[in-house]
Amino acid sequence: MSSTTTARQAQDLLAADTSMAAVTLHVGDLDAMAAYYRDALALTTLAVEPAGPTSAGSVVLGRLGTPVVVLRHTPGLPAGSRTQAGLFHTAVLFDTEESLAAAVVRAAQHPGSRFVGNADHWVSRAFYFQDPEDNGIELYWDRPRDVWQRQADGGVAMGTDWFDPNAFLAEHVSDRAVEQAEHDAAQVGHVHLQVGDIPTAKAFYVDTLGFEQMAAMRGALFVAAGGYHHHMAMNTWNSAGAGPRAAALGLGQVALTVPGPDDVAALRDRLVHRGVPVRDDGLTLRFDDPWGSLIEVAAAGAR
Repeated sequence: MSSTTTARQAQDLLAADTSMAAVTLHVGDLDAMAAYYRDALALTTLAVEPAGPTSAGSVVLGRLGTPVVVLRHTPGLPAGSRTQAGLFHTAVLFDTEESLAAAVVRAAQHPGSRFVGNADHWVSRAFYFQDPEDNGIELYWDRPRDVWQRQADGGVAMGTDWFDPNAFLAEHVSDRAVEQAEHDAAQVGHVHLQVGDIPTAKAFYVDTLGFEQMAAMRGALFVAAGGYHHHMAMNTWNSAGAGPRAAALGLGQVALTVPGPDDVAALRDRLVHRGVPVRDDGLTLRFDDPWGSLIEVAAAGAR
């Protein structure tokens, strides 16, 4: 817990072992997008909901049984805009530099990918892509926590330094790793959103939802539970002044997992006390952030 939040009571914070769950995307071409995530990211199909009277169908994809993305067929929606609130990127975390390199090679070789850069963030190394429907993807590996530099207030020192992507791949990639990438673990490490302004984002995600602020820089806020560098981030780089989201392709839902039912109940009470409308079905909480992005929180094993 950072020194800036020591005065906050435990019931005002998300549990230290809170984690991110699969991100839901509204997609226009379900078959093509599912094929992309299988081929480019070496995800496997974990579940399929066929189209029916009340659903146009969806596909859940992940690695080793862990869901990473839910693609929900939503035909008829317009494409989103980079100036609107919504998804900046879904960040997929890999256990080793070798498995990250294998994922990067596959993504880079896929004709549906657009490579948009890479960066050393001091706590991690990351590569960035856009999928065929222009959803942002980060593929990254974390350095061990004991080498992260901490700020005086308990936050995490993060930056953006360039590194040679080809040298990284030459050092860490192997043909076997690329071909067998689906056998390496991967999970959603964090989710980065576009928002209209940072003070409102902080009031919601830190003061109400219960994350701790880990860093703030250049129109961006990074928040986490349990001292991680960030489980979620919000920026205004393209979206300053954006209002509530209009229905569009792209982000459908951000999902968090907390340890148990007591954590869900504590969050429900906190949200209700703060005047946030909550949908509670007994297993999960669903509520909207100030820009209309849907957040779902469930106890481990409840999904």
